[in-house]
Amino acid sequence: MMGTEVSVYLWSDDEEAGLAALEAVFQEADRIDRLMSTYKDDSEITKINLGAAAAPVRSGEELFGLIARSLEISVLTQGAFDITYESVGQHYDFRKHQRPDVATVQSELENINYRYVEIDNVTRSVSFRRDGVRINLGGIAKGYVVERGISILRASGIENAIVTAGGDSRLLGDRRGRPWMVGIRDPRKDGEVAISVPLQDEAISTSGDYERYFDEDGVRYHHIIHPGTGTPASGVHSATVFGPDAVTTDALSTSVFVMGVDKGMRMIAALPDYESIVIDANGRVFYSDGLEQPGKPAAD
Repeated sequence: MMGTEVSVYLWSDDEEAGLAALEAVFQEADRIDRLMSTYKDDSEITKINLGAAAAPVRSGEELFGLIARSLEISVLTQGAFDITYESVGQHYDFRKHQRPDVATVQSELENINYRYVEIDNVTRSVSFRRDGVRINLGGIAKGYVVERGISILRASGIENAIVTAGGDSRLLGDRRGRPWMVGIRDPRKDGEVAISVPLQDEAISTSGDYERYFDEDGVRYHHIIHPGTGTPASGVHSATVFGPDAVTTDALSTSVFVMGVDKGMRMIAALPDYESIVIDANGRVFYSDGLEQPGKPAAD
């Protein structure tokens, strides 16, 4: 679902109730995908992309709220997170190894600016300030999926679970008396874990250049578009963010990836309750100030 694998692990003393809770999470993920997928002609977001440059398009409360949240994070990250990246992103097909040429990138770059998206809180409508603008919630919607999944499980009486969608996970409780050990993938070794982190009741999101990509003439073209250039962001292989809310960690991991180590870590340092681990293009690992680094003695 949503272009990735959605998985759920939980404990339940009642097998039938546990299976029903699993199914409810998958149904919710499918519902959100139908609402927010730019690949579906009848989705709400497709209707916005088709009509919002001509006139305001009324949106459901749910999608409107996530668009508003995205614009707030764009302001926070000074444009590193920008849902209008889709103006260029629509021209990529990673399965077919297709990418836009330089002329297309330069033309569509003029349409990438979150300020071109206007929302009306009274009418719950979305409009674009210029033709050619398109939006995509791929950098925040999977975090929303896992948050909704955990809410459903919690309401079902589940106390220990993990819901994952691609690089985004939300943990409910612990692993029955032990912390969840969540692995951060080695960005250049398939199937291998670079770092394992013990977590409970936490969200974790990783954005990496290995998720959707293809290599061409020694260059890796991946799905994380730098809003300032219209081309895949460089300098970082993966950016991981931890925090209490998966919607925010999803968007922030993308932002840190785009911003790079220095600017990204400075931003994270200013956000209470959020931490980050970044692996740069040279394979070096960087930890935000609130994390204890492996092998490094704890401060007195």
